[in-house]
Amino acid sequence: MRNLVAFPLLALAVILQSSVVSQVKLLSGFADLPLILIAAWALQERVKSAWHWAVLACAMLGIVSKMPWPVLLVGYLAIVIAARALQKRVWQAPLLAMFSITFIGTLFMNLLSFIALQILGTSLPFSDVVGVVVLPSLLLNMLFSIPVYTFMRDLARWVYPLEEIE
Repeated sequence: MRNLVAFPLLALAVILQSSVVSQVKLLSGFADLPLILIAAWALQERVKSAWHWAVLACAMLGIVSKMPWPVLLVGYLAIVIAARALQKRVWQAPLLAMFSITFIGTLFMNLLSFIALQILGTSLPFSDVVGVVVLPSLLLNMLFSIPVYTFMRDLARWVYPLEEIE
């Protein structure tokens, strides 16, 4: 039952990402809703299935995106690794952890995407990419991270309830 929540939620996130969120642009940058969802899910203390969510999101995004799936897989799994490590260290400040993972994850995913596009033959000046794509994307991801974290925290509490002690 616990992993059954992942498919419809991630499918909805990918659909929203490809249809709505990608149209809300700031300069040429836009938010990455699946990245924020996976980061928020991986930061939840009781969650054990963050790895499954990352792989499932990569599979779904690989279908709708032209980004090579190894880039997505490496990026999202790195975000889960970082979130799990940070969750153990900054457990008293969960929003600080969410902002940190969103910041690091956005920069890492954009760097990976830039490198992949350079390898595939797209020539983009690094300074233009940083100023027009990365920084606006970072701002939008940070703005979306607050409500997404709150939603994922409530979802984790519903999916992984605390056992009552008698």
